[in-house]
Amino acid sequence: MTLFFHELRRDRVRLLVWTAVIAGMLLISILIYPQMTAQMNEMGDLFSEMGGFSAAFNMDKVNFGEFNGYFAVECGNVLGLGGAFFAALLGVTALAKEERERTAEFLLTHPISRSHVVSRKLLAILAEILLLNLVVAAAAVGAALAIGQTIDAALFAKVFFAYFLLQVEIACVMFGLSAFLRGNGIGIALGAAFVLYFMNILANLTDKAEPLRYLTPFAYADGTLIVSSGEIALKYLLPGLAFTAIGVALAFFQYNRKDIRA
Repeated sequence: MTLFFHELRRDRVRLLVWTAVIAGMLLISILIYPQMTAQMNEMGDLFSEMGGFSAAFNMDKVNFGEFNGYFAVECGNVLGLGGAFFAALLGVTALAKEERERTAEFLLTHPISRSHVVSRKLLAILAEILLLNLVVAAAAVGAALAIGQTIDAALFAKVFFAYFLLQVEIACVMFGLSAFLRGNGIGIALGAAFVLYFMNILANLTDKAEPLRYLTPFAYADGTLIVSSGEIALKYLLPGLAFTAIGVALAFFQYNRKDIRA
């Protein structure tokens, strides 16, 4: 497990920064809820009547004046998009950075197989995503309790679990792509995360874009839909699990046959 812990140490600053930013933004959003409650009902009515804008973010599916509805929207904006960017960056740099930083020769001269390298890097990515989500969830629940809100534990768990799966899917797809890259793929990763986010917005706006829901993890990891229905949409989750498995399989396949530049 030496390589696993080495990867965690290597990414510790990035993990701390992203965790602090995402947890901090969600914490602030929840803590200011009591100051906004007097205007929430009016805001909820306003958002529900804003047509395309409301539909794009599913704000017409929840009562923005209630805490669960407010939380679903804020969590989606902060943890959904922020977590997607973080996961994409983790995945796309995991394997490519060894060639970019000229450390591949040192790493692969050790008595370990390439599959061992891939598996330990993948485990490190999953551990970092899990740590980020645990801290963010703890901060969100603590903030909700601090302002006197009753927590629906099962509903909160489903929301956070969905966003965790979203981040795992994006990270694994980018991880597979990382095995094909030699240089910096950060732009690709951030662009891909944003495109997936936009695909869900487009699908919310028109039924003609419904097939896009099967391609983007934001379809099943949509806090507003989970809060309104009480469930994670399985028909969108299953394709996401398939994309996750494909990304991991591509990483092992390509990295084991790749001509790695030292």
